[in-house]
Amino acid sequence: MYQALYRKYRPQTFDDVVGQQAVTQTLKTQLVTGKMSHAYLFTGSRGTGKTSCAKILAKAVNCLQPENGNPCNRCAACRAIDDGSCLDVLEIDAASNNGVDNVRDLRDDAIYTPSQVKKRVYIIDEVHMLSISAFNALLKIIEEPPEHLLFILATTELNKVPATILSRCQRFAFRRISQEDIASRLQYVAYQENIDLDASAARVLARLADGGMRDGLSLLDQVASATTGELNAETVYRCLGIAGERSCGELMGCIADHHTKKALELFNRLYTEGKDLAAMLDELACLTRDLLVLKTAPGAGITMLSGVASDQETAALAQRFSSGELIRMMTVIQQTLSGFTRASSRRMDAELCILNLCQPELSLDAESLNARLTRLEDQIKSGSIIAAAHPAAAVPAPEEEDDRPPMPGDADAPPDTDAPAASARQPAAPEGFWTELMAASRKELKPPASGFFVAAPNSPLRGALKGDRLELRCLNTFVAEAVNRPDILEVVARKASAQLGRQIRVAVVDMSAKPAGSPKMDQLMNFGKAHSDIVTIKEH
Repeated sequence: MYQALYRKYRPQTFDDVVGQQAVTQTLKTQLVTGKMSHAYLFTGSRGTGKTSCAKILAKAVNCLQPENGNPCNRCAACRAIDDGSCLDVLEIDAASNNGVDNVRDLRDDAIYTPSQVKKRVYIIDEVHMLSISAFNALLKIIEEPPEHLLFILATTELNKVPATILSRCQRFAFRRISQEDIASRLQYVAYQENIDLDASAARVLARLADGGMRDGLSLLDQVASATTGELNAETVYRCLGIAGERSCGELMGCIADHHTKKALELFNRLYTEGKDLAAMLDELACLTRDLLVLKTAPGAGITMLSGVASDQETAALAQRFSSGELIRMMTVIQQTLSGFTRASSRRMDAELCILNLCQPELSLDAESLNARLTRLEDQIKSGSIIAAAHPAAAVPAPEEEDDRPPMPGDADAPPDTDAPAASARQPAAPEGFWTELMAASRKELKPPASGFFVAAPNSPLRGALKGDRLELRCLNTFVAEAVNRPDILEVVARKASAQLGRQIRVAVVDMSAKPAGSPKMDQLMNFGKAHSDIVTIKEH
């Protein structure tokens, strides 16, 4: 019968354990010198070798022919412990045996001397799952155990173990295994199993293992069973349904260029190919983290990269973002991922996340504004843009538009000294009306409609005030249908009326369905456009 690789290649001696030299060397020294403790606590993340070392230690203290602190794995005691027939070495899962009665039974049995080996050993896995009363029942026997008794406790959550237990155990911390060590071990296993695994695939599997050797071997088992040919990086990405470093780097490049259309097209292609949405955003978050590390620690940061993209590509991408932008991006991605557990449409949430990453101007919160400011500061420092000096000019207030024919005194009509004074006309919208209206409306509207109400040069929604009628002029039919709802129009009308001090009616106009207008119409389309200093882009 087929045996999983992580079981088949479980370490049998301390020398076989990968990446935990500090722990294994200390245990070997204690075994050789005979300075053993009566209780050990192994802590660390999953798959780092805690249970494996516990079993090796159980064999080593009972081995009839130990070899420099390692069990021989040939004597009767070692073989009995390996095949599970030794009744004096018990492995207990605290997750399913966490009651006080279970611990009392253990305590009652522990007083009896071993029948087959020298020491009775209790390995309690996931010990943090024990109840408080169970810990209290365990405390007395751990504090004063019989000479023949050895406790080995293992946990992934050290903070849940009471201090009274911690103080009575020798504690060993198992660190996350480095990607280099995992990749080397995977290639060794692949060679033994006649699996054609190239170095790039081993690195990808090691990164996905996230410091756990067991996870790395399980992933190797999975991809090896899915194909009979060579296992390279692309094969691994395809078998596991993840985006891959090339796609992730390309998507990040689209975000750096604010190229929303290209980013959404790439995202849709990956989604159609069956890539997992959470995995794609998780890779994007890892790459964002890598870029932030390089921005803050350019020298040492290169050794801390996750490997989602190549070192060269990551270094190049880091130059295209400011630290403020990266912090904002990380927040947006994490918020989207945290909402996946309760979202009914994960694809829509992921697409809105990509849209938000590409167009920070859609958000007017403090973090988004800070991201845009830091990007501008970095561009000025690097010389990418140079502010052109020009005399300050007063920005005129936006004018109203009405439907009457040109009259004397209008810009498009000949002058007429008998024309009525400007003050006799309907009062014009105050300066900053559109910006204030958009900000006030966004606070009350809900996504996704609120995303269209921004006073930005590239906004798909513009306003034109014609007397007491405010037209929401939409760039295309999609935007028009999104905002042409009674609840949305009621909010905008109420906010506009409050700002202007008179009753305002609101209507939606689909500009893509209208013929090209006159120059005056083009001028009106720019109503509400933000004024900014002129900048000159330096050619590279």
